Amino acid sequence: MIPNVFKEVIDLGDGREISIETGKLAKQAHGSVVVRSGNCMLLCTVVSNYKQSDVDFLPLTVDYREKFAASGRYPGGFFKREARPSDGEILTMRLVDRVLRPLFPKDYHAETQVMIQLMSHDENVMPDAMAGLAASAAIQLSDFPFECAISEVRVGRVDGKLVINPTREQLEVSDLDMVIGASADSVMMVEGEMKEISEEEMVEAIEFAHEAIKVQIDAQMKLADAVGRKEVREYEGEPEDEELEKKVHSMAYDKVYAIAKAGSAKHERSEAFSAIKDEILATFTEEELEEVGELVKKYYRKAEKEAIRDLTLNEGLRLDGRKTDEVRPIWCEVDYLPSTHGSAIFTRGETQALATVTLGTSREANQIDMPSFEGEETFYLHYNFPPFSTGEARPIRGTSRREIGHGNLAQRALKGMIPEDCPYTVRVVSEVLESNGSSSMATVCSGTMALMDAGVQLKKPVSGIAMGLISDGDSGKYAVLSDILGDEDHLGDMDFKVTGTADGITACQMDIKIKGLRYEILINALKQARDGRLHILNKLTETIAQPNADVKPHAPKMVTTTIPNEFIGALIGPGGKVIQELQKETKTTIVINEDPVTEEGIVEILGTDQAGIDAVLAKIDSITFKPEVGSVYEVKVIKILDFGAVVEYIDAPGNEVLLHVSELAWERTENVTDVVNMGDVFDVKYFGIDSRTRKEKVSRKALLPKPEGYKERPPRRDNNNRGRDNRSRDNKKRD
Repeated sequence: MIPNVFKEVIDLGDGREISIETGKLAKQAHGSVVVRSGNCMLLCTVVSNYKQSDVDFLPLTVDYREKFAASGRYPGGFFKREARPSDGEILTMRLVDRVLRPLFPKDYHAETQVMIQLMSHDENVMPDAMAGLAASAAIQLSDFPFECAISEVRVGRVDGKLVINPTREQLEVSDLDMVIGASADSVMMVEGEMKEISEEEMVEAIEFAHEAIKVQIDAQMKLADAVGRKEVREYEGEPEDEELEKKVHSMAYDKVYAIAKAGSAKHERSEAFSAIKDEILATFTEEELEEVGELVKKYYRKAEKEAIRDLTLNEGLRLDGRKTDEVRPIWCEVDYLPSTHGSAIFTRGETQALATVTLGTSREANQIDMPSFEGEETFYLHYNFPPFSTGEARPIRGTSRREIGHGNLAQRALKGMIPEDCPYTVRVVSEVLESNGSSSMATVCSGTMALMDAGVQLKKPVSGIAMGLISDGDSGKYAVLSDILGDEDHLGDMDFKVTGTADGITACQMDIKIKGLRYEILINALKQARDGRLHILNKLTETIAQPNADVKPHAPKMVTTTIPNEFIGALIGPGGKVIQELQKETKTTIVINEDPVTEEGIVEILGTDQAGIDAVLAKIDSITFKPEVGSVYEVKVIKILDFGAVVEYIDAPGNEVLLHVSELAWERTENVTDVVNMGDVFDVKYFGIDSRTRKEKVSRKALLPKPEGYKERPPRRDNNNRGRDNRSRDNKKRD
């Protein structure tokens, strides 16, 4: 049967377009679309069980995968099939999940899967920018209880002009790279990196993206109308009891407000809140708790959240007693770990990050092998968040998506400040040792100091801060919170992290939880964030004002040089013998890469001993040594022969040449040792390749004064030529 296909097209300008199609593939899914731009094609399917799960949250899984067949390639490694997701795929999953999850009803707990696959790749199209559009379009064709359509776009700025969904080539010259997710009336998610742009420029890019998103949402609505909208499914929601809610609120609100106003420490505050909840639960019988116990806990949490928010809006106070724009106390230390190449501790309140830096060669670069992108990173950052950092004991199951996302944010914040001529591959690792509010921003701060401690010549130091927002839509009152606590992250209306130098923003991550956030509020929040960033930056520079002039004594020194490609084989030697022995003798690491543009070999020499590095450089000079015709060189006699002396160039050990007996002196020389002996050092002139002998010719006598009355002797007859002449005459006679 021929499928009934429906399609909508979105014009991106510049001859580019995005199409959304349904009705051809994956028709047993509850919703499926193919989103296409150029040759890039994404298949998105959505399925949600009709039975509620026995959990108190939405078990939503957003999965994004790139198939290697999409770009005509095989998966790398031993097993020739796609396995666990790459970091790039996980980051795309997070971008989509953060926008979709808040739009499902809070009492909807059915197992839900959103699966997005790259089926065909186009090198001029970045597929992650269309993943949010694909997910929302598929949901619009389903019967899910979902608040409203959304979409996501990438924004770049090339030559001062904002561009929607730029190509990878355009991004290379863009001064910002942002992904924005939004509904028709509200921006919901922002993430990206920038080259020190202002707060106003960032908001301008968000507004520009929002207008493009509205067009994409309109296309989704038209497609859903053409297909025929499904009636939203019914599901069994959580029970409600208004009388019980009022009772719990009256018992909890004032007590929570008083404890919140006291400004106690995290653990004391948590114990006090738990005591209030236990008091309320104790007023119910065991039979009553079996029936309404979960509701009581739910209504208590709701009352607690309301009391804390009201305290901030009414009195400008926060859980730990700070004012809204106040940053917690900070202390820092560098060079804490004696054996690392660089280290730093950053502690802000009850959040602490210990960062280390390791320096290496290009061999240690982070290789990226995805169907949509192949390349390498010579600067990368890893972020670890162990359970003890929050005083918990929980299972450890490998690197979490959260750790990958937070590490990527910190990496994007810092990478623009790594100088282009940095010879090292640089790895930063952040170990979060305590956490109560924005360990990712603590990672940025500790990473900055560790890099400077390691002697990496950062262009400028970078700091970061996590901000929050509490607003009352009815009254118009709002409070922007600087340096939020973990509790404030959950109860606020916006969580945004901003990093930058003294001159502008380098990265951001925002999750906006309220509808219709006014852009003037966003600008004010960003300006308050700037004040907080600069305050933290001053604390960092008090600890370490500028990068150390050199790497630590035990850290490797890096020297990079180039050699013509024709000499690479000689440096490596048969089976790698020369380079392996050289590394062993000099205690260095030598890496050779060929530059296809310059047709030269780039040689990286890494070692802790300068003498070893110098020995490698001398060996390279020796291998690549080419004497110039007419130049004078100092040589040393290393071997005496009957017909001359073998001499070695002083400036290029290992390079030898024969000094013929006839070039020793103007006078006739019977014995070589009458003129030179083993170990003698003197100058010779280089004449290049002798046309008669086809060998290199050097002369000592050419640098000596010619004796008076000296007469040139006729050149010796060449026996080989004479033999050829005789054979020629014999051949002529036979003819």
